[in-house]
Amino acid sequence: MSKKTCEYKFHTEFQSHEPEFDYLKSLEIEEKINKIKWCRRQNASHYLLSTNDKTIKLWKVFDKSLKVVAENNLSHDLTPAGAVAGGGMPRAPHLSFRDASSLKLPRLTHHDTVVVAVPRRIYANAHAYHINSISVNSDGETFISSDDLRINLWNLNIQDQSFNIVDIKPANMEELTEVITAAEFHPTSCNWFMYASSKGTIKLADMRQSALCDQHHKQFEQEEDASSRSFFSEIISSISDVRFSNDGRYILSRDYLTVKIWDVNMERQPVKTIPIHEHLRPRLCDTYENDSIFDKFEVVFSGDAENVMTGSYNNNFMIYPSDPNKETEVVLQADKTAFKAKKVGVPTPINSSASTNKKSGSRAGSPAGAGGRMKKETDADQIDFNKKILHMSWHPFEDSIAIAATNNLFVFSAL
Repeated sequence: MSKKTCEYKFHTEFQSHEPEFDYLKSLEIEEKINKIKWCRRQNASHYLLSTNDKTIKLWKVFDKSLKVVAENNLSHDLTPAGAVAGGGMPRAPHLSFRDASSLKLPRLTHHDTVVVAVPRRIYANAHAYHINSISVNSDGETFISSDDLRINLWNLNIQDQSFNIVDIKPANMEELTEVITAAEFHPTSCNWFMYASSKGTIKLADMRQSALCDQHHKQFEQEEDASSRSFFSEIISSISDVRFSNDGRYILSRDYLTVKIWDVNMERQPVKTIPIHEHLRPRLCDTYENDSIFDKFEVVFSGDAENVMTGSYNNNFMIYPSDPNKETEVVLQADKTAFKAKKVGVPTPINSSASTNKKSGSRAGSPAGAGGRMKKETDADQIDFNKKILHMSWHPFEDSIAIAATNNLFVFSAL
């Protein structure tokens, strides 16, 4: 990214949620934001939904004009110098006007413009479990919110009422075998939505079929090889994020080890499976002990659905082509040291990085060659599990991406 041709300025910030305490359950509710979703823009203002574990808020962000009273005929007399002893107001002076044009009436004039965020709706007390997803419908009027066991449907204009459309809570909680991990509306068909589970399944539901969508319309699931099943199989198959492509034709899912691209019309298997953390498969015991195996990585489509992006450790994130016939990856690092070293992402074959490193004697992740080409770290001993890219966003029309790395935000643009 060239500083001369690409510049981003700070716009605004605001406190969305405050820490709370649930006295009935003796539970502290963090202010931490779980999800942010933009609403369709209808005027000069921006609207967005933000949620923590329990409460969803609709925010209006807009430019507010600050106005002050302009000078009038009395302005020069209403000063501390003209004040009456004892702190009282000065006596009104005797003024004479030659004509009407010399009379200055008080009027408001523009002083400054500030960006203001105000909460328009607060949607609370509808989830017994932690909210993991919110998704705005294509109709611009409704949205869904999902927790571990239920999905609720809301109208953006009604904050005290919601409809339960999915409920997987069993009568006996000891019979619980899976939880909902993510949910999203179809980008163009307002009746369709999907939700993913900890069992690695994605279910597509139609709200026109019934009020309670217990019966899914389609189910996307890849059968696991019984010979490779282990203690960690259920954990690593849990889906952390699902996304529709902008045209609604493809579904993108992320679990701990892979990214899968599904065709909506083909349920039996994904059209492409991309290995992300295959080098960690022998070290799953270590990732379980340090809780890294439970990290929830996001995954996103590019605006044209030609590429997908997801994150990893060492502040690395990767971009892959959606085309099943193309097996390349671009590795980038959201780190200030990478910018200083001028490391660049170059498309490389996915399966050749390990063999290339063995031949050259250099470890993955270090600059390779004169160009300082980035490669993904595949040596488990060199991985920093505290530096991870979980959250990201891809501009819907431009080749620009935003990456959250710890307390920094990095913006990459193709120029």
